[in-house]
Amino acid sequence: MPSVRPVCPSFLKTSLLRSAVAALCACTLVAPMVANAADDGPAYGPELEGFDYPAPVQRFSFTSQEEPMQMAYLDVQPTGNPNGRTAVLLHGKNFCAATWQETIKQLSGAGYRVIAPDQIGFCKSTKPQRYQYTFQQLARNTHALLTSLGVAQATIIGHSTGGMLAMRYALMYPNETRQLVLVNPIGLEDWKAKGVPSLSVDQWYQRELNTSADRIRKYEQNTYYDGQWKPEYEPWVQMLAGMYRGPGKHVVAWNSALLYDMIYTQPVVYELGAIKTPTLLLIGDKDNTAIGKDAAPAEIQPTLGRYPELAKATVKALPNATLVEFPALGHAPQMQDPQAFHKALLQGLK
Repeated sequence: MPSVRPVCPSFLKTSLLRSAVAALCACTLVAPMVANAADDGPAYGPELEGFDYPAPVQRFSFTSQEEPMQMAYLDVQPTGNPNGRTAVLLHGKNFCAATWQETIKQLSGAGYRVIAPDQIGFCKSTKPQRYQYTFQQLARNTHALLTSLGVAQATIIGHSTGGMLAMRYALMYPNETRQLVLVNPIGLEDWKAKGVPSLSVDQWYQRELNTSADRIRKYEQNTYYDGQWKPEYEPWVQMLAGMYRGPGKHVVAWNSALLYDMIYTQPVVYELGAIKTPTLLLIGDKDNTAIGKDAAPAEIQPTLGRYPELAKATVKALPNATLVEFPALGHAPQMQDPQAFHKALLQGLK
């Protein structure tokens, strides 16, 4: 399988090269590196080298936009009595395939084959030098992966940004989407239309360069978990922060900036009525996620990310949907209360 080396745009190459040389003098990519005291924790490579996943990582090689790509993915066979169904798990912006570990365990135990990819630009997958990120492109990449694995029809489960992707997938491949599950998807409102100012890719990039474990932790605590925090969330903070401590910081930040631009500019809310696939909407009501909310005027911020309202409007707009709400949970109910979440998920899949 060919190796793929993601590189930065030309104006970033010098700083990336200096960072890489300095880091590689200290240790290899595959071993956690010592971080500075201001942001203590492990450092990982630009494709999350050194961070272990809950199942063997496989790689799908393909060409997209004249660039060689590798999509990392997990393919877990049923551990319970096989039911002949495949579930595809699509991660969010600040998540990876690995963060689905408990859901993978529950679904495989219930008889599902489970496929969990890292999308291009994320985690253990290629971070290209130049790429026109669209949800259509990510859906095509995912469809190509499933085709290569002989999966003709699947239940598509998407969380957060993965929910936006799941909806796009169902719109593009309705006959191959047996069921749709949306877990606190974003994109259920048009942030620009509501007054969130546009940020350029360069502005997103500068913001991403300041990423640290402390910033991630504070953002997720305030936005995802209604001010609460549990020790079990910390590995996922370090998973993200570690890529920004390593030699691939610049290419990770650059791809993240491109992805934020994609999310901001491509809301799916206007197309909900076209999704005919049976849909299960699982919503933690304490969520208040809205991309770019911190850059919006103060008077607008409280109007954004109001998930109890968004959930009810969404289930009305979807032609064939069922809503399950978790009043005490936030953006990631599958991590905050795995038992309650997976009970609702498995019941809804029946």
